[in-house]
Amino acid sequence: MTSAETFQELPLEEVMGDRFGRYSKYIIQDRALPDARDGLKPVQRRILYAMFNEGNTSEKPFRKSAKTVGNVIGNFHPHGDSSVYEAMVRLSQDWKMRHMLIEMHGNNGSVDGDPPAAMRYTEARLSAIAAEMLQDITKRTVEFVPNFDDQDMEPTVLPARFPNLLVNGSTGISAGYATDIPPHNLTEALDAVLMRLDKKDCTVEELMTVIKGPDFPTGGIIQGVDGIKKAYETGRGKIIVRAKAEIEQIKGGKEQIIVTELPYEVNKANLVKKIDEQRVDKRLEGIADIRDESDRTGLRIVIELKKDVQAQGILNYLYKTTELQINYNFNMIAIHNRRPTMMTLPLMLDSYIDHQKDVVTKRSKYDLQKAKDRLHIVEGLIKAISILDEVITTIRSSKDKRDAKDNLETKFGFTEIQSEAIVSLQLYRLTNTDITELQAEQDELEKSVAKLNDILSNEKQLIKVIKSELLDIRKRFTEPRRSIIEAEIEEIKLTLDVLVPSEEVVVTVTKDGYVKRTSTRSHAASNGQDFAMKESDYLLFERNLNTQHFILLFTNKGNYIYQPVHELPDIRWKDLGQHISSIVPIDKDEEIIEVIGVEKFDQENVFILTATKEGQIKRSALSDYVVTRYSKPIKTMNVKDTDEMIFASLVHSDKENELLLTSHLSYSIRFDLEEIPVTGVKTGGVKGMNLKDGDYLKSVNILNNETNEDVIVVTQRGAVKRMSISEVEKSSRAKRGVVILKELKSNPHRIFAVKVVSTDSLVHLETEKHVQETIEVSNLSRADRYSNGSLKIDVTNDGELTFVKVVSKTQTES
Repeated sequence: MTSAETFQELPLEEVMGDRFGRYSKYIIQDRALPDARDGLKPVQRRILYAMFNEGNTSEKPFRKSAKTVGNVIGNFHPHGDSSVYEAMVRLSQDWKMRHMLIEMHGNNGSVDGDPPAAMRYTEARLSAIAAEMLQDITKRTVEFVPNFDDQDMEPTVLPARFPNLLVNGSTGISAGYATDIPPHNLTEALDAVLMRLDKKDCTVEELMTVIKGPDFPTGGIIQGVDGIKKAYETGRGKIIVRAKAEIEQIKGGKEQIIVTELPYEVNKANLVKKIDEQRVDKRLEGIADIRDESDRTGLRIVIELKKDVQAQGILNYLYKTTELQINYNFNMIAIHNRRPTMMTLPLMLDSYIDHQKDVVTKRSKYDLQKAKDRLHIVEGLIKAISILDEVITTIRSSKDKRDAKDNLETKFGFTEIQSEAIVSLQLYRLTNTDITELQAEQDELEKSVAKLNDILSNEKQLIKVIKSELLDIRKRFTEPRRSIIEAEIEEIKLTLDVLVPSEEVVVTVTKDGYVKRTSTRSHAASNGQDFAMKESDYLLFERNLNTQHFILLFTNKGNYIYQPVHELPDIRWKDLGQHISSIVPIDKDEEIIEVIGVEKFDQENVFILTATKEGQIKRSALSDYVVTRYSKPIKTMNVKDTDEMIFASLVHSDKENELLLTSHLSYSIRFDLEEIPVTGVKTGGVKGMNLKDGDYLKSVNILNNETNEDVIVVTQRGAVKRMSISEVEKSSRAKRGVVILKELKSNPHRIFAVKVVSTDSLVHLETEKHVQETIEVSNLSRADRYSNGSLKIDVTNDGELTFVKVVSKTQTES
């Protein structure tokens, strides 16, 4: 080991903390965040300075980009060439920069996110407005520091004769900090600076009379003045930026949406692709075609709609679901006094104004010194010409230039600088005209010195100079505002009519869980016959619904499945439906027990009633069943492991007001619906019936006591009886109830189903062997509750009962 080598024993966490701290400090201060004074990150500043240094300015021809990049990484920015070229390209993109600082020939990317051509193919130069960023940089107006290898000097900030941070904005991510400053209109930004110069303590509210808000290069519509005000006051705020779109009428009674401006930094190609995907996936069925018709004259996206589809609704949906509308969050962090600072609008303006005062002061000092130096020489030349003969004699008698200078200084009192100017004077300058020119120059210089002294000694004069220069820039580079500002954020209300074309369909669900929607044409062609389903299956639900309606499928596990009708598979009447498990994942032993069709959920006095085998019953508002995410079953009743849900139905509390519960062992109870409290969707409910050991709830009926309804009681032995509801006395819930069948010692009757009927009802019974029996209720006489009815099905020969269905003679709905 040599004497120069030393080792340090340090804890790893200390070393890591120290090194990461240094790295963070570097990327915060010198890479990712802009300076509050010139609004530039170091790489951008170095690119502009390098181009200026090489004379690659707006009045000269374009120069190969690769030359500039090589110059930047060779002299100022020792990083990868691609990162420098990307930064250079961004400064030239008119959809990213409100006023481009670089002009580029060749492919510099596109709003579709296309990459620019390689730097060997493109040419660039500084733009005219970039010259204002570098104006007077040679007059010691800003601090210069050595570059990375101490071979050259580079500026720490540019003079920035306009407020670039506000005008072009900035975006960046560093360690622990990110920044998002939107671009603004140059005229408005300059007016805000001028207002701040006139009134140091002006409020954000006053400033907003001139600087209305961001002005994006891509235009668009900005909504939310409150968000802008909050951002200007605190540095953080949120606005909505939406595309500019118009609705046009085209032939055939159709409409089309024309998009001409997009929100800031939205990729046009991705946006068009996303909208087209919604059309292809049939999530948005109203769109017939989408075309990108943009060309060199401007952006144009055409969204052609199908006939009779309302364009405004589709546009609202696209605002809601695509980047036609985005949230823009201000996060105005910049480097202020070498530290990352959350910038308010007044702080930004003050930081810029202080920088300008500093720049103009330093420039004035530089110009003053130059003027004084020249004045000194001019005074010497005038004096020399006035005693010209003696001066010439003295010079002629001198041995050399040094001796001539010494003699002039000794004999006539000239200074070193003056004597140098005299001996270097060309003979033609000794004409009569030259003395008048020198005197005129002397007058000009004296005025200039007085003016510069005034600027340096009088702040009002300094501010006057800054103002006049800002007004000059405003006059030369003013552009009209591109983004429209709207005070309020428009709330987008979507209606299903917009997204889903209205179509009448037949919705069917089988007991085994096969679902489909069928066009009324396909249903009519089959005349409602030859419905496709498996042999052991039967139809649980069949109803004419609209594609804008919904169905709720209830399962024995206490769940429900929410399905918009338009999302159900469109399948012919004669073809088998799609199993619900391929749409929404359900457990293997989970079965559908009931299906409810819903036109709209916001109905008053409409509830969903559910009940379990162990006698629990609950009531929840229909409006609670609306969901936005429905990719899996949703809990509707908290069911114990030993229990299962057996019943679900809509109930109208203003019409139906009683419940009839019947157990397997033929106990029946009748009580008011209002005894069931209204609870949330995920609760377990209350006890509806007090059951004996071994007994369980078999049937739930909702009654309307204004109509004289009867019930049909069907037993497992195939017996059927018609009974008046009044046979079951009204009581309160959680009782055992009364028996409605006569108990037999051998092969006793047990309840298979209890259904409410009217005199024009038909009762369909079906067995495992597909033996069917249809009974007209009007042909059955009423029996008392101790009767077991009459046998209508021979279960021994025809198989066990599978289902009982009640239909009206005039209707086919169950």
